[in-house]
Amino acid sequence: MTDPRPTRRDLMKPVQLLGFAFAAAVFGGIIALVSMGFFQDLDGDERVHVIVVSLIVAGIAFIATLVIIALLMLAVDPAQVARPVDKGVLLPEASEAEDGGGTDAEASDDRRP
Repeated sequence: MTDPRPTRRDLMKPVQLLGFAFAAAVFGGIIALVSMGFFQDLDGDERVHVIVVSLIVAGIAFIATLVIIALLMLAVDPAQVARPVDKGVLLPEASEAEDGGGTDAEASDDRRP
């Protein structure tokens, strides 16, 4: 029987990440259109200018979102990609929670200044 909990690989599918970047680009483009007054009384040349600027904003938002997501994915340890996620990633391990976690001062005693 398979485990119903999703793995990290399932959570980070590339199509979903591209969809998230596309949604951010659409949001940025719509905000640019609205803020530059596309839906108000504008001439033909002004409308073209607003559309060009909004497409540039959408492209920048798409690329920036992809770069940020790629950099954040570098922080994931590849050995943990196949491990199922059943709790928060930043929560302490079970053995650390039972021990009291320890303090940074105790851990830094053996380090050189």
